[in-house]
Amino acid sequence: MASSDQFQPPPTTRREDVREILHGVEVPDPYRWLEDGAAPETRAWLAAQQEYARPFLDTPGRESIHKRLAELSRIDTVSVPIERDENLFFSRRRADEQQAVICLRRGSHGVDEMLVDPRSINQDLAISADILAVSNDGSMLAYALRRGGEDEIEVRVMDVGSRRDLPGLLPRARQGLCSWKHDKSGFYYTISLDEGTRLRFHRLGTDVADDREIFRTVPGQFVGGYETHDGRYLIIQVSYGSAADRTELYFQDLSLNGPIVPIVNDIDATFIASAADDALFVVTNWEAPNLRVLRVDLKTPSRDKWQEIIPESTASIRYFAAIGGKLFATYLHDVHSRVRVFEPDGTLIRDLEVPDTGTVYWFWGRWDGRSAFFQFSSFDHAPSIYRYEVASDTLQIWWSAHVPANLDRFEVPQVWFRSKDGTRIPMFLFHRRGIELDGARPTLLTGYGGFNVSITPYYWPLAVAWVEAGGVVAFANLRGGAEFGDAWHRAGQRENKQNVFDDFIAAAEWLVSNRYTQPAKLATIGGSNGGLLVSAALTQRPELYRAVVCTVPILDMMRVENSLSGKFWISEYGSIKDPDDFQYLFAYSPYHNVRAGTRYPAVMFVTGDSDTRCDPMHARKMAAMLQSATASKHPIVLHYRAEAGHMATLPMDATIDELADQLAFLSRELDVAF
Repeated sequence: MASSDQFQPPPTTRREDVREILHGVEVPDPYRWLEDGAAPETRAWLAAQQEYARPFLDTPGRESIHKRLAELSRIDTVSVPIERDENLFFSRRRADEQQAVICLRRGSHGVDEMLVDPRSINQDLAISADILAVSNDGSMLAYALRRGGEDEIEVRVMDVGSRRDLPGLLPRARQGLCSWKHDKSGFYYTISLDEGTRLRFHRLGTDVADDREIFRTVPGQFVGGYETHDGRYLIIQVSYGSAADRTELYFQDLSLNGPIVPIVNDIDATFIASAADDALFVVTNWEAPNLRVLRVDLKTPSRDKWQEIIPESTASIRYFAAIGGKLFATYLHDVHSRVRVFEPDGTLIRDLEVPDTGTVYWFWGRWDGRSAFFQFSSFDHAPSIYRYEVASDTLQIWWSAHVPANLDRFEVPQVWFRSKDGTRIPMFLFHRRGIELDGARPTLLTGYGGFNVSITPYYWPLAVAWVEAGGVVAFANLRGGAEFGDAWHRAGQRENKQNVFDDFIAAAEWLVSNRYTQPAKLATIGGSNGGLLVSAALTQRPELYRAVVCTVPILDMMRVENSLSGKFWISEYGSIKDPDDFQYLFAYSPYHNVRAGTRYPAVMFVTGDSDTRCDPMHARKMAAMLQSATASKHPIVLHYRAEAGHMATLPMDATIDELADQLAFLSRELDVAF
């Protein structure tokens, strides 16, 4: 039954007369007190919000929704493996397990041996374990322990032969990107501090306080480093902001104990390096918006010696890797993944055959390795991991998930529409074959549009359950991503961010005008930067949607820079310290564009204490603002879970509960029967 009335008014939220003058403009912030998540008043408010939210989530159909989502979610999963000689390291979660374990398989047909089970370390089911790095000979494993969805991790090291953790560990911090030293004496890692990120070296058996600092950056920059497979060179990369619009490359000849030498640090472009013997293969958008590949000889790294190996094409490069003596490039051609294999001189060897509509994720392997591994997934295609044997030039499925659904009943057509300024925008649809376009389909629209990230079709249990119930899922490929190279990203970045919202609104209008749905049957869902997206669209066109699910978002654009992660987002959004940036940030900031007396659709905010990336205060403040302003009787609820955070690492039962709550809320508002 669709919602037409609230069970009761939302909890009363105290307002304060907090105002700031920024660049001559008065900026009100009546719910700033909710930024203190630990304050007793905030905790009491959260408890009241949770109590208020439950009736809108515990719908009559929630039990059947939960049951179907559990069937679709509780499947065996495996990560893309890391190969060392004939040994494979990977994470595996069986259908009946809450968290993944780290495994070793000796040879292609070996038996999986469990190395790390987080439950044997800590009985807290919110603790998860991830592989960080495996030494060259496979004898040492660095792995991370994470609680809930927080970004911070604890780093441990295991001697694989004895199955024992070595003494000492890196305590909980915002760190990662480990890389073993060739002689296994220790590993490189990064750590993010208020004053910037640091590349450090930890020698096994020593105190963390004595770790050697290799390289440092200022706030808003990120540094990473790794040794080449033969241990001769240390490669260092510095990224400006989360989208890495600009990067710098450095190297150090460790065999000579030489200085750290810049390769490029004076060009406003992206340079991503893959090491191969005495050379780097560098993917760059320098003078190539769709990206190209250059070869840099580390013996003569001057710019006049750089060689173009793979020129720019009409399709953009999404992933690149140098593996097994070959070069692998994943292209996006009209948002369809295409994988090409090249010789080191750029000669094309072959195109790998993968399904037409879907997403190829990453490539794993080493320059001196035998195999390249990658994953493929789509709305109508269960996740599969492919293995390409370099020597024999053969491609085969190494592992595939078994999904309890007849995915052949569905189709994933691609459509194109015009945005407000006339730009053609692509969108994937997911629905049953042969549906009738009667303007009454419950439709779920999503997108991302930022940080140079391309979000393309993938296996999503919530989407499968939705289309099984007769609905449509629409996935708009908005500007701000990397679907069409650097120009597409910049068209949705900083002062161009409004283009992203215009694209999303145009997608909704297209779905209505083409009789897929109507505003009373249209919902949107988005998380993180996508949470900003759906909330900006909500405040700009509230009459266009019936319901909105906004997860782990950023919504108060005046306060984003206060968080540690916010420093990395300045290159994407801009800074309120800049008067020009302030103007457009304030113009679309969802929190500051809620208008009292407006009939807003039903909204569900989802976040938790463990989101240490997008501060949960954004959702708290926005929920309070909308509850006080809306003139409709549609519910505005805040679903808050203490251990929930930005990373999708909750135990499986909790993950299913979260999805069931979201789908129950949407089904109630759009009157969808499951």
